[in-house]
Amino acid sequence: MSAVFVDAGPDVGAVWHFGEPVKEQRALEEGRAFANLGHLPSLAITGPDRLTWIHSLCTQDVEHLPAGEWKSGYILDPQGHVEFPLLLIDDGATLYIFTEIATHQSLLTFLNSMRFTLRVEVRDASSEVALFKAPGKTDVIGGPYALVPRDEITNMKANFALTALEVGTWALDAHRVALGQPRFGFESDPKTIPNELGVLNIAVHMNKGCYRGQETVAKVFNLGKPPRRLTLLHLDGSGVDLPTVGTPVTLDGKSIGFLGTVARHHELGSIALALLKRSIPLDATVYVGNVPATQEEIVGQ
Repeated sequence: MSAVFVDAGPDVGAVWHFGEPVKEQRALEEGRAFANLGHLPSLAITGPDRLTWIHSLCTQDVEHLPAGEWKSGYILDPQGHVEFPLLLIDDGATLYIFTEIATHQSLLTFLNSMRFTLRVEVRDASSEVALFKAPGKTDVIGGPYALVPRDEITNMKANFALTALEVGTWALDAHRVALGQPRFGFESDPKTIPNELGVLNIAVHMNKGCYRGQETVAKVFNLGKPPRRLTLLHLDGSGVDLPTVGTPVTLDGKSIGFLGTVARHHELGSIALALLKRSIPLDATVYVGNVPATQEEIVGQ
């Protein structure tokens, strides 16, 4: 069947679905699916200092990143808030970083401002390489992924299609929400710290050296609990339209957080991720607009 495309938002231009979203979701869960994520922008960093440099800036341990190994991470602001999401892979000569459209240019500007005398060069690589979700069971960073030169996309899709089904963002979002995996710009706001998202020891290495914002991450981890927690919501499915990203979540008429990604899952129905106040009881029924929702724990209280 013909593809239906996303017409707005961070995934504009990507395929939403190919006409059979339930079939696509099942294939993704079984590890028999792939997706073209070529709409996501990328940067390329070359030079002998590239890994030690990015290691010093981000939450992930990439100082000795093996060629071909994917890692996720963040660059935080000085107060520990998530500023830039990173999906990283090194091919032995170049470190590629995939990020969101909203942070692409500002990340490029930031990295160029931090080069100083280091032996690194940074460029926009969006026209050179594309990101693919490769066939296989989904891992903790949303992979497996494949780094594909733009001129090889057609061949790569043909090779993947021999054993797997191409899927769109509907299936990807539904699967990601069900797994409780956050996405920058959906389950985050300018005040979000990594501790709230359930990404410690995934996108945040807890035993590496100093990086910008580390003091906040370590202090919250060692001395207290984050002010908010990522939560899976099961929405009342009687409505025709799903609420949108950013819709306030309320309890007793008071705002307790905001809605992130919303999706129709083939088994779970209408589900969403939300960032809520940690103190809200897990057994409380909350409201997204006028839609009631029950909670399922992702980040503990």
